Formats: sequence, C-alpha cells, structure tokens
Amino acid sequence: MTEQLAVDDANAAPPKPIGRFDRYFKLTERGSSLGREFRGGFATFFAMVYIVVLNPLILSAPDGSGHTLGIPQVAAMTAIVSGVMTILMGLIARYPFALSAGLGVSGFVSATIATTKGLTWGDVMGLVLISGVIMFILVLLGLREAVFRAVPSGLKIAIVAGIGLFIATIGFVNAGFVRRVPDAAHTSVPVSLGQGGFLLGWPTLVFVVGMIAMIILIVRKVKGGILIGIIGTTIFAMIVQAFTNTPAGSAKDPSGWSLTVPTFPSTWISLPDLSLFGQVNLIGAFTHIGAIAATLLTFTILLTVFFDAMGTMTGLASQGGLLDKQNNFVDANPVLLVDAAASAVGGLSSISSGEIFVESAAGIGEGARTGIASLVTGGLFIVISFFAPLAGIVPFEAVAPALVIVGFMMVTHVKDIDWSDYGIAIPAFFTVALMPLTYSIANGLGAGFIAYVVIRAVQGRAKEVHPLMWCVGAAFVVFFGVGVIEQLLH
Repeated sequence: MTEQLAVDDANAAPPKPIGRFDRYFKLTERGSSLGREFRGGFATFFAMVYIVVLNPLILSAPDGSGHTLGIPQVAAMTAIVSGVMTILMGLIARYPFALSAGLGVSGFVSATIATTKGLTWGDVMGLVLISGVIMFILVLLGLREAVFRAVPSGLKIAIVAGIGLFIATIGFVNAGFVRRVPDAAHTSVPVSLGQGGFLLGWPTLVFVVGMIAMIILIVRKVKGGILIGIIGTTIFAMIVQAFTNTPAGSAKDPSGWSLTVPTFPSTWISLPDLSLFGQVNLIGAFTHIGAIAATLLTFTILLTVFFDAMGTMTGLASQGGLLDKQNNFVDANPVLLVDAAASAVGGLSSISSGEIFVESAAGIGEGARTGIASLVTGGLFIVISFFAPLAGIVPFEAVAPALVIVGFMMVTHVKDIDWSDYGIAIPAFFTVALMPLTYSIANGLGAGFIAYVVIRAVQGRAKEVHPLMWCVGAAFVVFFGVGVIEQLLH
C-alpha cells in the first residue's frame, strides 16, 4: 500500500499547506490530504465497530456474587471510551491509531471471573486499572520507549509481518472461511476450510464476493478501495439477508452470520448508560485471593498490554511509512502515554484494558497518516454510542476482506529480514508464526524475544544483546510460566 500511495503521489499535485492546522497535524509533511484522512478514519471505524457488540458478549459472565456488568452498559462504555481515547490519540499523539477494549485482556479477565472463586467484576477491573497506572508510570520514566529501541531491527520487521498474518487470520476465521474442527470429530487437524472442508452458508458467500471485489479495487488502485469494499459488501450482505433470512451462527448451525445479522434494527437511538464508570475495587482481588495471586494476575495483564501495544504500533507505523531508517518509532512517547491512559481508563470504566487496535491498519491502508483520521474515527464512536443498535448492521463478513488485504500488505515485509542470520531468522519465524497460531501478539513477541536472547548467547554474541532485552526475555519466561508458578504456590 505504501508503494501504491507513492504512485498516487507521483501522479497528483503535492498538497498545499493550510495553515496551523496543517502544521500541527503534519498533513503536508506526511504526504497526506484531508480526503485520505477522512476515508481512513471511516475505514478504521467500520473495521472495528464490531467491538461495541463483541466486547459486551465476552464480558457477560456472572462474577463470584452472581452479578453481571450488563450488555447495554458495557456497549455504551466501550463506545464512549473508544471515542474519547481515539480522539485524544489524534489530538495529542497525532497518529492515525484508534483505541478500544483489547479483546485479549477482555477474554483473560472474563476467564478469570469464570475460574477464580470469590472475585467480583469490580475486583478484576481494579487489577486492570492498577496495571494501566503502572504502565503510565513506566512511560513517564521512559522505559517503554527504551525497550522499543532495544529490539533489533530484524525483529521489528518480524513484528510487522506477524501482525499482518494475525490480522489476516482474524479475517478468515471471523468470516467462517477457516473454522476450528470440533473436538468430537476425533481428528488431529485443528482447523479446516469452512465446514468439513466445504464452503457453506450465505455469509461465507458474502465474504468471498467481498474479497474478490476488494482485490479488484486494490489492484486497480481505486481511491478508497478498502472503504468502498466494506460499505459495498455490507450492502450486499443486507440484500442477501433480506432474501435468505439467515440467522446468527450457533454451535448447531455454524453456517449463520458470525456475530451480527445485517438488518436494520427496530430501535435506532438509545441514550448511553454510563453507570459502570468508577465501579472498581483496587484492593478486592488482594483481599479475596491473596497478594501473590493478585500480583501474578496484574503482571499478566501488564505484560500483555505492554507488548501488545508495542507490537501493534510498530506494525501500523511501518505500514504507514512512519518509522525512521532504523525502524524506530518517531516521537513514540505521546502515543505510549495515550495508550497507557486508555488501559487505565478501560479498567476504570469496566470494559477491560483499552489499547491500540490492529484494525487501524484498514485506515492506514486507505492513506491515513495523521491524527485527523483518529479524530474522525473517535467522533464516529461517540455518535454510535447514541445509536448503538446501528453497530450491528456491519457483519464480520463485510469487514473480514479488508483485514485479509491489509494483512497481505504487512506480511510482504518479511523480505527485509536477514534469513541467513539464524540469530534473527529463528526468532523472527517464531514471532511471525506464533502470533496467529496463539491468537496473541504478546505470545509471538515473547517467544521471539526469548529465542533471540538464547541464540545470540549460544552464538557467543551475547554482548550484542541490549541489557533491556535480557530483562524482557526474563520477564517473558515468568509470563509463560505463570501457570506453573501458580501450581507451585498452591
């Protein structure tokens, strides 16, 4: 996509400065335009608006006291927090990154509620808030940016490619094009094409048609191709639904829509319920499960958010051509500060940790390069908080083709890795492979970082390893061994 934009720029007149607004957001400096920023902001919004529907479902489990957060309340807070923090990213950091509730942390805290007796949602969200405050302090101390710069260039490239493969995997799986093989099938194959090796269901057809259409738009270098593809596929999905009346997918019938059914809702407007804000207990987890167990939970959340954000922002900045010649992030501190604040605010609002979303790549793929795109995306999230039912119109199957296309663009960076140097090549491979296979950016980073430290030591090149990489490697050893540590403590 960077190459495509370069061709576009060569054929178009250079953008003219438009005063203080232009200088503040670096619009001309980054070779963008208001048109690209608005298209990018809309594309990012459409690519991630599903979070307003999905996050409440993930956090719907009852806690130890039988209390639930409430789906309407979580949906409202997810939209509001996403909007406010994304706008702050645009105003303060001036990068085209959107933020919302991190699904990895949401899944982790939901599983914690389901498996740890006695904890309430307020207790767990208190731990999320604590981890966010700690991360904010680490940013102020300069540690997060120092770790970022300590990572060797080859691994940074692998992070970009790994996230690309991860994004593409999310797209294929969300569309039902690739599915998990049920345990009852008694096969060693974990995933397969569609259902039993066959593509079945109208939603899968919508994905395939959308995929073909978007490929054509991108190959033909149509401006706004990704955004046009998402909107066009959504309209096609609504037409298909009007004639087929396909239900949402279920365990008995997985051929339905993966999450949202693309139909107009009966109610369009609803005032957002913000009652969850501030409903946290900072010491509840330490009281109910003990200081050691609560500290381990906090450490897991902190490390996940810390490195998810680092990996995501690296991949997005690289895709947008916003890294320097050493593959370092330019002016990373404001981005990290807003991201850390989003983590804390997410806990305070009971939506789990807020973090930079990989779906921002859809907007960058449309040409977004500045914080103006974030203002657009954030503003749309604020609007949707009053029209939450409309969030269900865009099905995963309409967004998935964009994720696959953007994933392809990011994976192409693997050509820049030195595959002849095993000290970089093997860690890079672990990073690229394990992000999609474990559905976690942090897991891929951890495996790659540990492998890099170990291999360089074996090669007799330990002096080349930055001291912070040794610390990070050790932290990930603890991260991967939390389960064993908890067993030993019990």
